Amino acid sequence: MLYHLLYPLRDKFIGFNLLGYITFRSAAAAVTALLVTFIVGPYIIKWLRKKQFKEVIRAETPDSHKQKQGTVSMGGIIILIAVILPVLLFAKLNNMYIQLMVMSTIWMGLVGFFDDYLKVVKKMPKGLIGRYKLLGQIILGLVVGLVVTFSSEYSSAGLSGQVVNISWFTSVPFFKNLLINFGWFYIPVVILVITGTSNAVNLTDGLDGLAIGLVGIAATAWAGLSYITGRVDFSDYLNVLYLKNAGELTIYCSALIGASLGFLWFNSHPATVFMGDTGALALGSALGTMAVILKKELILILIGGVFVAESLSVILQVTSFKIRGKRIFKMAPLHHHFELMGWPEEKIVVRFWIIGILLALLSLSTFKVR
Repeated sequence: MLYHLLYPLRDKFIGFNLLGYITFRSAAAAVTALLVTFIVGPYIIKWLRKKQFKEVIRAETPDSHKQKQGTVSMGGIIILIAVILPVLLFAKLNNMYIQLMVMSTIWMGLVGFFDDYLKVVKKMPKGLIGRYKLLGQIILGLVVGLVVTFSSEYSSAGLSGQVVNISWFTSVPFFKNLLINFGWFYIPVVILVITGTSNAVNLTDGLDGLAIGLVGIAATAWAGLSYITGRVDFSDYLNVLYLKNAGELTIYCSALIGASLGFLWFNSHPATVFMGDTGALALGSALGTMAVILKKELILILIGGVFVAESLSVILQVTSFKIRGKRIFKMAPLHHHFELMGWPEEKIVVRFWIIGILLALLSLSTFKVR
């Protein structure tokens, strides 16, 4: 909004010329998102507490979680406001990539909000029925997949100085100019990526600060990847896909970084507020959509390695119990296993963050290690 309003006036005031730089607008978005969480966070938490929107701790969770009973939930509202507002202020709103990211975040935020509302307000323990939640994720994946498939942005992408059509392709990390063509199966792949990532972040959101910290780390990696992908000089030097205007996604990622840091202020142990499905489903779908838009779905496995491990632990636990009648882990998702091993909650969170940082650095190295 500010870009469209003020940048055309740069001839009248030279300071407005700064809005032409993605780096400046990204920094402004990050700082704004952080300030928004600090400003609106206490008011929203107070309102949630007044409305008795409090978390109900499930009986099957570790005993240490019983003391969290009554902590206000649905704090994802804070994150959504802190991300969307700076993006609307500093990003180019006619950019297709930004439009997809905002749509993805709001759509799954609404699905998550309805799920939280049923659990917290209507006292329905399971919240939104699983198939309806899955339907919301599939619809989002279908829309994103169709837009990416038929958008002219992907029919004229750059690769090693040549113009290529990558509508049904995805890039392979660690290999120069290697693409995988999924054909019409690409749309189901997009649905799988977005659905899987959304659910993975939701599963990880079980300890104070764990999920939001990892989301902030992942957003930092995506900020670097999107900036390089949108720079013709950098992408050509590193022999990676060049997508015109994709650098604008750096602003979204920066806003997400600022929002994550701000929310962590309230969500760190002991948490004052939980993000709930309102935040977890929205942030997960945003990370998945980012990977699809940038044609880097395989790198998502690396950047979100902790999320992948959490999801796999649940899948392996359920499969093992059905086939063998035995559990692999003391409890799934994985962070609960370490809790029952006697690890303090803070230690689990920090160690998972460290792993997330290492994976983020490794993902950035894929641009050079080829």
